[in-house]
Amino acid sequence: MTDRYAVVGNPIAHSKSPLIHAAFARQTGQDLTYDRILAPLDGFRATIDEFRAAGGRGLNVTLPFKLEAFDYAPERTERAQAAGAVNTLAFDGTRCLADNTDGEGLTRDLEKNLGAVLGDARILLLGAGGAAQGVILPLLARKPQALVIANRTVTKAEQLAAQFAAQGPVRGSSFVALAGSMFDVVINATSASVEGAAPDLPRGLYAPGSLAYEMMYGKGETGFLAQARADGAGALADGLGMLVEQAAEAFFVWRGVRPDTAPVLARLRAGETP
Repeated sequence: MTDRYAVVGNPIAHSKSPLIHAAFARQTGQDLTYDRILAPLDGFRATIDEFRAAGGRGLNVTLPFKLEAFDYAPERTERAQAAGAVNTLAFDGTRCLADNTDGEGLTRDLEKNLGAVLGDARILLLGAGGAAQGVILPLLARKPQALVIANRTVTKAEQLAAQFAAQGPVRGSSFVALAGSMFDVVINATSASVEGAAPDLPRGLYAPGSLAYEMMYGKGETGFLAQARADGAGALADGLGMLVEQAAEAFFVWRGVRPDTAPVLARLRAGETP
């Protein structure tokens, strides 16, 4: 039988995941199908149970269900536990394994696709919500010189930094307190771009050759990226590569095969079907 996978969310019609995973399956010769599932806002658990009962082997989980997915699965990887949220579920009989591939997707995009050097880098992570929490452990695993988590509400940033203090050089900050500091990589994990705005940052944050990274994708030059360009960032990038790389990591979790992301990402960037 062909193995079944899907992405579940609400809304979900916009998701590029079926195109990406279909391309991965063709490339690696894997016999699988991958669909979209629209789950009712109050029916996530029932939707997952139904998918598993029908023989489904794995799910990607997107908004707004990543926290419910964390609660659903009794077995979690270290990175899922650290993120406090889950975007990948793998089913094998009665076993349900929860994972979070967002952080690995981000770091792979930064290093492999964008050429960023994270080791010994000064990294600024903007925001202290779920998007930020999901990438801290993988960023610290790259052994940066420093990771600063900055948030409009500084106590949230400080609490998040304290949570990961044993994993590497991380500290919390307000936006205002960033004045006078410079960074090699600045990552926007705030919701400002969703609202068409930019974080209220001091000028002078970007070191020569620095990279400004917007976790969102498909929005063109967001307020954050426009702000970074004006402040002298050396390069700008959105999160499309992160989307493809986290999907490849989920594919590896499910199938034990790592697809080549470069041609898939290139076709998506060109506006083509991968």
